[in-house]
Amino acid sequence: MTDLSDIRREYTKGGLRRHDLPESPMALFERWMEQAKEAQLSDPTAMCVATVDETGQPYQRIVLLKRFDEQGFVFFTNLGSRKATQLKHNAHISLLFPWHPLERQVAVTGIAEPLSTADVIKYFATRPKDSQIAAWVSAQSSKLSARQVLEAKFMEMKQKFANGEVPLPSFWGGYLVKPSSIEFWQGGEHRLHDRFIYTRSDDSGGWEIDRLAP
Repeated sequence: MTDLSDIRREYTKGGLRRHDLPESPMALFERWMEQAKEAQLSDPTAMCVATVDETGQPYQRIVLLKRFDEQGFVFFTNLGSRKATQLKHNAHISLLFPWHPLERQVAVTGIAEPLSTADVIKYFATRPKDSQIAAWVSAQSSKLSARQVLEAKFMEMKQKFANGEVPLPSFWGGYLVKPSSIEFWQGGEHRLHDRFIYTRSDDSGGWEIDRLAP
């Protein structure tokens, strides 16, 4: 077995204190997202999306966040994909934003709700045409005999939609993740990291804030 135990470093980019926290976690998330963009991180909107199948087996994959507000976090996908199939049976979901260069993580738990067709069409229209065509080509998560099959299908659909707009595929949609908890993690020296979790209150609908031990 390869020994990786000596790979470590100190986290020294700053702490997170209770007085730094706004009442709404989305306000802090917006601040951190802006700082991730300003730091020119590679794919600052990339998040690890975790779902669970009918046997309880968890699956994870990287997906790009496309929108967020006080309601939650939005992403889009093929509705025949593994993640969409699993969400149909179990809408519980977890998101993780791994901003390693800033020594930060944001972990979200919540429920994924399908977006309306109007919301999906609105976003689909903003995608580059080749990306719109690609949505038609890939039966996401299905088995392929060779990459050439995918490329040939892409060229076929590109020719089909050469003149005119690309319509929204019926099998393509999106989700709003309504958070029940949002945890902010800031690396600290000597592994004394700062962790604060916002938890949605069942009574008031507001947010309770707790510091967690590292």
